Amino acid sequence: MADENYNVYMPEEGSGVKAWPVKAWTKGVPVEDQARQQLLNAAQMPFVFQWIAAMPDVHWGVGATVGSVIPTKGAIIPAAVGVDIGCGMMAVQTSLKASDLPDNLKPIRDAIEQAVPHGRTNHGGMGDRGAWGEIPGRSLEVWGTLKPGYDAILAKHPKLDRGNHSNHLGTLGTGNHFIEVCLDEADNVWFMLHSGSRGVGNRMGKYFIELARKDMKRFFINLPDVDLAYFPEGTEHFDDYVDAVHWAQEYARWNREVMMENLVASVRNSGVVPTFSAELKAINCHHNYVARERHYGENILVTRKGAVRAAEGDMGIIPGSMGARSYIVRGKGNRESFNSCSHGAGRTMSRNEAKRRFTLEDHARMTEGIECRKDADVIDETPAAYKSIEAVMAAQSDLVEIGHTLHQVVCVKG
Repeated sequence: MADENYNVYMPEEGSGVKAWPVKAWTKGVPVEDQARQQLLNAAQMPFVFQWIAAMPDVHWGVGATVGSVIPTKGAIIPAAVGVDIGCGMMAVQTSLKASDLPDNLKPIRDAIEQAVPHGRTNHGGMGDRGAWGEIPGRSLEVWGTLKPGYDAILAKHPKLDRGNHSNHLGTLGTGNHFIEVCLDEADNVWFMLHSGSRGVGNRMGKYFIELARKDMKRFFINLPDVDLAYFPEGTEHFDDYVDAVHWAQEYARWNREVMMENLVASVRNSGVVPTFSAELKAINCHHNYVARERHYGENILVTRKGAVRAAEGDMGIIPGSMGARSYIVRGKGNRESFNSCSHGAGRTMSRNEAKRRFTLEDHARMTEGIECRKDADVIDETPAAYKSIEAVMAAQSDLVEIGHTLHQVVCVKG
């Protein structure tokens, strides 16, 4: 069953399962069976509003499908937000042109890596290279605005206070988080980055996911998947979770702001480029979050996991992989997608499968011409582990229009 713009997934006939439809903008891109089943499991929840929307970068995820938009009334599913609460993108366009960049881009990459803690060592404990040792004044200043909200959450849930909060403000993290220097179609230089709420958001996500599971057991509620454990609206844990999510989203937004400030300053002070200005060109946008929105005449909750809000005129960022294009986009306000679009290219295989399948030579070839890491620890992020960003963009042409096309010349990974 399909419309001209999207596919529709429903349980197999005769299965006896009652489920809402899943409208999937996946034409021309692969969708693994695991991801489709995960979507159909979520679509069985009685509080889903109208249908679930799946973006073209959709793939199986821990807890809930990455690339899913789950509208609900009267309940919220913590695992549908995930553990990297508020993860998102930020981009600025600079006054630099490609001709202003040096032939050797290694000094720019070195400057960025020295200015922004990235990666993770010592299991995130003392001496972790991905955290600040001595927290800079700017990070402490921002933490001062965030701390009252954090303390209010701890007053009810003291187990959440296990370190790593202010020392992560302005740091990158690991996995698919990155910082890039890019060129657009007119050879303008852009800075772009991807990160979220770091250790403190991760703790909050895991804590409330487990709390929801315990509530399901306490109320004898059976689910098609334990990861669909939810909080009914009006309960104490629902309100506490919403407060925590909103706080973590704010932390994530500030994390990107501080990181971008340090990134811009590091390139300015590198001594290898002329003086330049930097202007915010795309919103500092989340893609793992929940928001109260109005759709089809009703006030609902919209959970986007690996999806970006794309209401009419909304600016967003859709990155490709380490060796592919990225896009600055403007939302078209497609009602059926609940004003959403993809958050990136989306993985085609697990990290372990990518490490098994690709060699260092493969990775070097696929990232040729890009100043980036080319060692074994980033093979799981190699371009071939992701879907074609061109196919993903073609599948969502009715969700967004392209404002700028970027390709990276420097990529920093944790």
